[in-house]
Amino acid sequence: MRHITIDKFFILAKMSRRFDPRGKSNSFARRNREEQQMQSSTSEYRGSYSQMRRPPPGLRGKEIGLFYRDLNRERNKKKSPVFRLSPHIEQKIKFVLNNSKSFYNSIFDEKSNSEYDNKYHHIHDSQFKRKFLEILNGDMEHNLAKAMSMESKLQRNNDVDRILLNEYKDKQTQDDYLNMLKFRAKLPAYHKKSEILQLIEDNQVVVISGETGCGKTTQVAQFILDDQLEAGNGSITRIVCTQPRRISAISVAERVAAERAERLGKSVGYQIRLEKTPMREQGSILFCTTGILLQIMKTDPALKKFSHVILDEIHERTTESDFIITLLKQIIPKRTDLKVLLMSATLNSERFSRYYNECPMIHIPGFTYPVQEFYLEDVLSFTEFIFPEAPAEPAGYKKHLKGYKEQQHKKEEFLDIIQPHLRQLRAEMKYAEHVINQLRNPNSENLSLDLIEKLVRYICNTKGPGAILIFLPGMMDISQLNRMMLDSTCYPSSKYIIYPLHSRMPTIDQKLIFKEPPDDIRKIIIATSIAETSITIEDVVYVIDCGKTKLGRFDVANNIQTLKPEWVSLANAKQRRGRAGRVKSGECYHLYCKAREMTFDQYPLPEMLRTRLEEVILQIKILQLGKAKEFLASVMDPPDLKAIDLSLDLLRTLNALDEEEHLTPLGYHLAHLPLDPRTGKMILWAALFSCIEPIFAIAASLTFKDAFYCPLGKEEEANKKKLELSMGEYSDHIALAEALRRFEIARRRGNAGQFCREYFLSYNTLKLLSEMKTQFAQYLCEMKFLNSDNPGDRNANRNSNNIALIKAIVCAGLYPNIAVIRSVTKNGIICWTAEDGSVRTHPSSVNFKASNFPSQYLTYFIKQRSTAIYLHDTTCISVPILLFGSNVSIKREKGKCVISNINFSENIICESQTAEVIQELQRALNSLLEYKITHPATVIWSSFEGQILNAIIEVISQKDQEMGHNNDEDFTYYGSD
Repeated sequence: MRHITIDKFFILAKMSRRFDPRGKSNSFARRNREEQQMQSSTSEYRGSYSQMRRPPPGLRGKEIGLFYRDLNRERNKKKSPVFRLSPHIEQKIKFVLNNSKSFYNSIFDEKSNSEYDNKYHHIHDSQFKRKFLEILNGDMEHNLAKAMSMESKLQRNNDVDRILLNEYKDKQTQDDYLNMLKFRAKLPAYHKKSEILQLIEDNQVVVISGETGCGKTTQVAQFILDDQLEAGNGSITRIVCTQPRRISAISVAERVAAERAERLGKSVGYQIRLEKTPMREQGSILFCTTGILLQIMKTDPALKKFSHVILDEIHERTTESDFIITLLKQIIPKRTDLKVLLMSATLNSERFSRYYNECPMIHIPGFTYPVQEFYLEDVLSFTEFIFPEAPAEPAGYKKHLKGYKEQQHKKEEFLDIIQPHLRQLRAEMKYAEHVINQLRNPNSENLSLDLIEKLVRYICNTKGPGAILIFLPGMMDISQLNRMMLDSTCYPSSKYIIYPLHSRMPTIDQKLIFKEPPDDIRKIIIATSIAETSITIEDVVYVIDCGKTKLGRFDVANNIQTLKPEWVSLANAKQRRGRAGRVKSGECYHLYCKAREMTFDQYPLPEMLRTRLEEVILQIKILQLGKAKEFLASVMDPPDLKAIDLSLDLLRTLNALDEEEHLTPLGYHLAHLPLDPRTGKMILWAALFSCIEPIFAIAASLTFKDAFYCPLGKEEEANKKKLELSMGEYSDHIALAEALRRFEIARRRGNAGQFCREYFLSYNTLKLLSEMKTQFAQYLCEMKFLNSDNPGDRNANRNSNNIALIKAIVCAGLYPNIAVIRSVTKNGIICWTAEDGSVRTHPSSVNFKASNFPSQYLTYFIKQRSTAIYLHDTTCISVPILLFGSNVSIKREKGKCVISNINFSENIICESQTAEVIQELQRALNSLLEYKITHPATVIWSSFEGQILNAIIEVISQKDQEMGHNNDEDFTYYGSD
């Protein structure tokens, strides 16, 4: 195609008859006027891409394409920076690079014994290398065979058997134990004791299902332990029982210890991440999270430490529980003496039985007092609540928009469900016309905290004593309702005590919900689905079920994650109802109508089918289970093959896996961190570059959630405070780090509460994030990347004030999540990504209404589709930072050096000498990274290591005005939405 400049293009367009949309000749005056407009337009196009994005009228077909091509070329010439290093920095880097070559030329090993030894022959022999190559060269079959050949951890010891038996007999004479035994004997599970024990005796795998309140979680492990103690097998009995949540593992362990009239840590213990109370090695029960059992299996693949494995709450179908269920199927043929019990709270035990070759099942009936159920139609009758009116129909072109069409589809689906139900209700004449009208409103299916608060008030004013348990979708909903109730005058502390309950709350705060208040005080618990199973709050009499739960899903087709409240399954609803009626007759208020309940799925979708799989794949590799697709094909519900491919691609981009799908040294370390691989990579780089405090804060916030909240009616004020914490750095991540830094200072001074109120931050969330920083330091200290487990250690924070470096490490972890800023509109920033094209910054981002960006590139952690595709947290990054991402190529084009990458959307021009230095520095950095990853140790800053890292820091810390942009202005785009 012949090249046409912008000037030539307008001349050709002017001369064409097709320039006039009617195809008629123009008058001289009109042509003269248009020529002046074109000259003006040419100038405008050269000055700003988005001030006038439409071609002149009359162009068609190829002419329009040529117009946009030349427009983009002209724009790229103006906006693309010419990257160059200052001469003194170039000289300094060359000197450092020359000094480091001698080291890298001397780190080759002598001989190699396998293909992996050949690949990693340049790594010095070390403890890490031996462990790493053992993982690469091993496989599960070999590991099981090796484990089976080793001496069992549980060895028969007649003396221990006798001691444990005598202790058990003595216990049966103690009043505390006998009183507890009377309580246990009333539980339905106790009446099935002999039947359960016989099934376990006769079979290797047993499935036990039980209704809420039957006692299976607390009793089954005790039945086994007591039976084995009486049989004189105490020395060869060690039971592990998994729970899906931290609070469940702790509360169940404490309850079982109390029932055995013991302190925790004798025959009963627990272990969760970075917290445990160990019990005796023999004749004991360990309650732990599912993730802890996975960690144990890395060093004990045949589970030789245990005689019995109990997987509780398997109906929840978490990724970890499905993973272990699949692994156990490989282990039990080798460990014929190992007993496996699968316990489910609902009646879907047939699926698990079929998966384990039709193993036997037993069902334990529930024991609860009658629970009366009410639905939305009843709640509306009690409260006389009125929902906001549905919005009026939009006019004109808006009816053709995608969002409107989706809303219409939902509305039609709603009417199809509700109208027959309303006709039936009207015929029954059971409800007032007010109720019928409210049920017809589509807003009746939206979560209404106002309705819930009104219902709570109704229960408090008209019902007898008893705790109220409220189920909400997420932490934000819990915070808002909690704040609403505290701010009102209806719940004085002399009469009410309100507890929020969420899985990420500190353990000590979670435990408070079990305490029974004085008789004249009503307890109100606002919880997520954490309160559905395992934990039992004895004094709950009233349950309010909003009918929704927040589920993350992975849209495989679009490679994007979604997080939206969804209707619960029937199994979830049954569990929620069962929380009432534990001590007396209860009531459950469902905030959905009976017609909606008929559309619920029977069971929730397994987590493995709705999440990304990077962490699962790393676990597959560290456990040496072979190719990801082959192993995942053997799980109960195999995930989509495309989802596996997308996760494999990301792990290769992160350099966690190589092209043959083998674990890399970096991947080995990431697999040992209980983090998303991207945040795991961040904290490893933070240790290397000695800036752990800010990066740990950012990683903790991304792993859990940020601490910012936005009160209704104060959105603008909250956004200003968040913007203040970003310190003008165009970065949500910097705001996260700064918020935690200031909180910790305020906490030491005793005014953390005031600080949190002023900056609209959650005290509990910040407290947890601070604890997570310490956890990260402990992990990296154990892995030898830090010398201290104190995240405030001075040596590990020598560069923590370098914001350019912090941004670079965030970008390194999040890469290839790069977006290019296209325009600034009144509705926020419009960006471009290689996968999705046009995307937007989320309104919660500090960059939502920013302008005058110092660069046109943003990095982000989460990209989610809701009403549009949004980037939820972003950081503006400079060109030097991009140069150290993977898949960045520097090549010569027409006498110039061009830096290109699929994520950039346009090339970056680079001076030849600078390009050579950068390429050499990239190679040196990669060599250093590989060396430090394979020889875990802190950096010696006075050596060549420190010189290379300081050279990197100098490059990425260069100010834009030193970088030789073609234009002197910052990147600023303006355009209409």
